[in-house]
Amino acid sequence: MDTSSAPVAATAQRPRRRTALYWVSAVCAAALILVPVWMLVANPAVLGGHPLLPGLLIAAAAVGIYWGVLLWRRGDAARPRGLPRAIGAWAGLIAVLALVAALAWLNPFAYQPGAPAEAGPKSDLIVTETNTSITMTPDGGRAPTKGLVFYPGARVDARAYQDILAPAVGAGYRVVILKEPLGLSLLDPDQARGAITENPDITTWAVGGHSLGGVAASSFAQDNDDVSGLVLYASYPLGSLRDRAGLSVLSVSGTRDVLSTPAKIDASTALLPADTEFTAVQGGVHAYFGDYGPQPGDGEPGISREDAQEQIAAATVTFLGRL
Repeated sequence: MDTSSAPVAATAQRPRRRTALYWVSAVCAAALILVPVWMLVANPAVLGGHPLLPGLLIAAAAVGIYWGVLLWRRGDAARPRGLPRAIGAWAGLIAVLALVAALAWLNPFAYQPGAPAEAGPKSDLIVTETNTSITMTPDGGRAPTKGLVFYPGARVDARAYQDILAPAVGAGYRVVILKEPLGLSLLDPDQARGAITENPDITTWAVGGHSLGGVAASSFAQDNDDVSGLVLYASYPLGSLRDRAGLSVLSVSGTRDVLSTPAKIDASTALLPADTEFTAVQGGVHAYFGDYGPQPGDGEPGISREDAQEQIAAATVTFLGRL
């Protein structure tokens, strides 16, 4: 009697053990699906922002689905043979988890409408929105010849700056708020050039930004002589603009901002033109320069958001009027 095939059959019927590598792989695949879906569904700022982030999220979810199907069809994950392969497999899983954490960190601060800045009725504004910008133009009256291109703060919904910048539009200026790739202005600090090119009827331009957006705006103003003004909201440049001829600068900050602290703003005086105008909002905090709710790590305000934004908007309108 031939029994040579019996051990083979028994081995084939024995269920293969699911290793720790299998379960961690399954967690990684699930995270690649669930985190992007959560961001896409729960946060309107994701689909309403620059297309790079939703594209990245969809790609990550597709990879997670494909990976999950492979795991389901295989039913287990064999132990890698040899220490180098085992280390490589675990390092790859750690890299995937780090990627998922990075995606979650990129989840933007969504626009949270509050009491609008003093700008008159919304019917006085014409708002045009694309995948990369929001343009606000005065409705009626003389066509504007001055404009402001604005870089949002890191991971902040571009819509969060519509209300605080609306008074400038009401005063006769065109305002273009950029939608930054992944919500990080430094990924494309020259993005303002596209907005300027698309608005050839504007002859005098200022650029501005909040927090990290102000850093990008400063870099753009330094390298482009056709920019006449720079508006910094709770921000400061990384390089010196001291000798940049023909550039007027407004720096508005909050005295209770613990992100762009008063000490950092004071230190920036050495980097800015000597005639820079500094305005400090007493009791103002970092998140008051837009409408996106509280920001982690920010200070405790000593003034209402409405009063602070009225001061910020008034300083901006006055500054733009002098360009």
